[in-house]
Amino acid sequence: MARPIRTLAAFVLAGLMTAAAGTAAQADAPQPTRGEERLARMLEGRVPGAPESCIRSFPTMQSTVIDGTAIVFRQGNTLWVNVPRDARFLDDSDALLTRTFGNRLCNTDIVHTYDTMIGMQTGTVFLTDFVPYRRVRTAS
Repeated sequence: MARPIRTLAAFVLAGLMTAAAGTAAQADAPQPTRGEERLARMLEGRVPGAPESCIRSFPTMQSTVIDGTAIVFRQGNTLWVNVPRDARFLDDSDALLTRTFGNRLCNTDIVHTYDTMIGMQTGTVFLTDFVPYRRVRTAS
């Protein structure tokens, strides 16, 4: 009779250890930053398309800097997300100053951040590919 109790105890102990390991893994999982949460809200209901190296920057394009996360360019109903190298240095109070040749913004272009409050350049951003996010069309 002692053997079934030991076996049961081993299963219970294994279960407790697995549960504890799962809880520890959840505690160690990184929590999304404020910027990541804001980007997720902006992209709700949208699906990503294939990354592109350049996007049209004219006739109109609005940009939003998301603190420490990404730059989102809006063209009509499409949101183009660019996660630059060293995105952690992005500040949502920065404005973007771009010098492009032609009517396209490309992943090889250098973008400068500019603090409008103090009137000075605050940094340089090295762009990566642009990922388009479009609304999901529902069947009617």
